[in-house]
Amino acid sequence: MPADSLTTPPGTTSSDATPAVTSGPDPRRWLALAVIAVAQLMIVLDVSVVNIALPDAGIDLGISAADIQWVVTAYTLAFGGLLLLGGRIADFIGRKRAFLIGLAGFAGASALGGIAPNQELLFAARALQGGFAALLAPAALSLLAVTFTDARERARAFAVFGAISGGGAAIGLILGGVLTEYASWRWTLGINVPIAIVTAVFAVALITESRATGDRRYDVPGVLLSALGLVSLVYGFSKAAEEGVGWSDPLTLTLLGAAVVLLVSFVLYERRASHPLLPLRVVLDRNRGGSYLVFLLVGAGLFAIFLFLTFYFQQTLGYSPLESGFAFLPFSGGIIVGAGIVSQLLPRVGPRPLIIAGLALAVLGVLWLTRIESTSAYVTEVLPAELAISFGMAAVFVPASSTALVRVGEHDAGIASAVLNTSQQVGGSLGLALLSTFYASAVSGHLADNPGGAPGEAFVHGYHVAFIWAAGLLAVALVIAAVAISAKKDDLPADGAMAV
Repeated sequence: MPADSLTTPPGTTSSDATPAVTSGPDPRRWLALAVIAVAQLMIVLDVSVVNIALPDAGIDLGISAADIQWVVTAYTLAFGGLLLLGGRIADFIGRKRAFLIGLAGFAGASALGGIAPNQELLFAARALQGGFAALLAPAALSLLAVTFTDARERARAFAVFGAISGGGAAIGLILGGVLTEYASWRWTLGINVPIAIVTAVFAVALITESRATGDRRYDVPGVLLSALGLVSLVYGFSKAAEEGVGWSDPLTLTLLGAAVVLLVSFVLYERRASHPLLPLRVVLDRNRGGSYLVFLLVGAGLFAIFLFLTFYFQQTLGYSPLESGFAFLPFSGGIIVGAGIVSQLLPRVGPRPLIIAGLALAVLGVLWLTRIESTSAYVTEVLPAELAISFGMAAVFVPASSTALVRVGEHDAGIASAVLNTSQQVGGSLGLALLSTFYASAVSGHLADNPGGAPGEAFVHGYHVAFIWAAGLLAVALVIAAVAISAKKDDLPADGAMAV
């Protein structure tokens, strides 16, 4: 048996199983970029589309206020928890093959969620979606890198990819509103099916297979320890929010204790693993570690802000799903415009001042949201906060994506970029669970302290508490950035990481 047959997937040849050496660039590379960009758009769309549909889905399936966050949390937890493994699998089995499997699985899980008759199946489908997204997203990024070998063309391709990521959220807000208002919340999930099928057909014809060479062993114990630890942590937070359970309940304490044991065991195991899922050298660097912590905390605060503003718009102000989508548009616009400005400033002033200023502006924006009432005007109370948070986040995302790769070895660049995305998604999962707990407790406490009071006022009080905690998380990120990130403008890598 030829030696190369041992490392070539069935159905491919050795010439197309690796980043092939050809006489020139692939003539279909720009068409391939369009296919890859559509898949990325589908992933980005999913979060914002489903977010707008949450109130309707909760009413239809009878999901409680404490549990509704699991529609998002199940997805982000699986996505973030399996992202590192997904990148490894894509490299080993072939990026094109992983891309197609991710597309098919994402579409199937979306269809399952769209027809779910109860919350349990919906949560499970969302977790399955997140798992396949964790395979699809790194495969798409890897395909982009190996398809465009010329530095200038690669920069243009990544610029398109980044624009899709930024603009996709805005499109998703409107699309989610339209589907929920004029069709059903179920179509916010079902819409992925035809998009994935068409994308897969073109991917088969236009994308060239590639795969990594060398050792192909997986860190299965690392995957299990990290995934189970994160699930226990998030589930422990969520149980604490349930009425009659609380933080001192034996089940809550058991889950949180198990999370600590599992996550500590994960770190200890990764220190001595021969092929670690997360090489600790990647995260122990001061600048990189600080960047990951910033993204973790920003994800925790930002995901929760979107969740509670969605409910504020629709349940308190009485907006339709479509109106809610338009109400979020300034946020997406601020991110896009702000990112363009920050990209120009970064080579001149360096990352640290921008990150600190951005987080300070975001904290002020979130604290502004604590002024909202059940009769507040959108233009004077919500819009200024949205713009402040969005411009602040743009000043964080762009430079922190670069400091996440400061002084990283070439062989660790892929895993360093993946850790950035993992931090963001895991942070979102933890933040949603934690802040939903505080929100539910605040609402229950307000109703108990004000018998006969209007439920709407209790909900607004819960939003205030959640926003205060979100501001606190961003403030901690600000302190970490000020202390840990010391990189100068000359230290930044030519290619920054890409956050999904």
